[in-house]
Amino acid sequence: MTDSNKTLRVDEAKAAINALLNRVTTMRRVALRDALDQILAEDILSPIDVPPHDNSAMDGYAFSGQSLQPELPQTRLKIAGTVLAGQAYEGSVARGECVRIMTGAPMPANCDTVIMQELTTTDAERTCVSFDSQAVRPGDNRRLRGEDLTRGKPALVAGKVLRPADLGLLASIGIAEVPVYSKLRVAFFSTGDELRSLGQVLDAGCIYDSNRYTLFGMLMRLRFIELIDLGVVQDSPEALEAAMQRAADHADVILTSGGVSVGEADFTKDVVEKLGSVNFWKIAMRPGRPMAFGLVNRTQRGGQAVLFGLPGNPVAVMVTFYAFVREALYKLAGSIQGELPVQNVKLAHDVRKKPGRTEYQRARIEWRDGQAYANLTGSQGSGILRSMSDCDGLLLLTHDQGSLSAGDSALFVPFEGLV
Repeated sequence: MTDSNKTLRVDEAKAAINALLNRVTTMRRVALRDALDQILAEDILSPIDVPPHDNSAMDGYAFSGQSLQPELPQTRLKIAGTVLAGQAYEGSVARGECVRIMTGAPMPANCDTVIMQELTTTDAERTCVSFDSQAVRPGDNRRLRGEDLTRGKPALVAGKVLRPADLGLLASIGIAEVPVYSKLRVAFFSTGDELRSLGQVLDAGCIYDSNRYTLFGMLMRLRFIELIDLGVVQDSPEALEAAMQRAADHADVILTSGGVSVGEADFTKDVVEKLGSVNFWKIAMRPGRPMAFGLVNRTQRGGQAVLFGLPGNPVAVMVTFYAFVREALYKLAGSIQGELPVQNVKLAHDVRKKPGRTEYQRARIEWRDGQAYANLTGSQGSGILRSMSDCDGLLLLTHDQGSLSAGDSALFVPFEGLV
């Protein structure tokens, strides 16, 4: 167990989180069209070879490679017949002969090569075809049986998040229902007496609760999750304890925003320690230094719910979600994927940073001669939510890095496909 008062590096915090995560084990079967973005619970073994037979990769003429005449400028073959996709050619193709063939049609016996239609000429009677002898080699343009999937071998492995290509792959082997993990239940709420929900009067000193909607949007991108929105909770230990216990009893994961710093009304850490345990709550990062992580005991069905107590500032909520929560949700839900996508960019200008903490700075990307350059969006205050709306992603400056100069390489977390 980590000393909960110790300030952890980002990599130490991730390791501490991973050490306490246990994935869901229950599963369900869904129709193929309902499986998109769900997490595969079992390996899928292909019941057939794909393709089920050698076939042509294009429209053209199929023949034996032994019929090629490389010593001559042109190879001339007699057309023995035609084979269409979905049909089988019953006859035999002798040396010196070929058959007209369409893309996907099974290769006739004795044929192993296809010449593209556009590279051939036929005689006036359409009984023979000719082509440059150097235009094709034996074996060209033939798809081999089982080259995509082999019968009895894994087509997809457990833990994969099913994407559109995976649905097509499963359909190609006749799979109509798919075993997937049960959806991960995530309860979330905001804390703060100053927060007002949409539609309420905005009293003096109050603000609208934006964090719940940001969290809702980020969570909805993960379609293997079932959401439980518990609204806004008042700044009192009693109200927070009741909401926390309710969330633990009905969910696998609890996400809160606000109440994790050292203010007089920040009760999250104390309440979680009463109901379970706090693993850590301070991280050497900016934004997002106060983020509680721990476990909350259930009273109704045993076990514990995982808690992420996120900061209250809007930008810090998003940064800590992407830095820690998103990957943890993938793992808890049974996925073997979920690591944050990171790419290399160059800096468009100097960037100031002190070593000793990880920083996530908002940036826009511009392209120059095929190279991505990152421009900071301006003020990096953790309350400026518009900067997250305007940026293309987060410039990731690691713990030991100092200030960087224009043209230096840096890591970048793109939002495209992520948020």
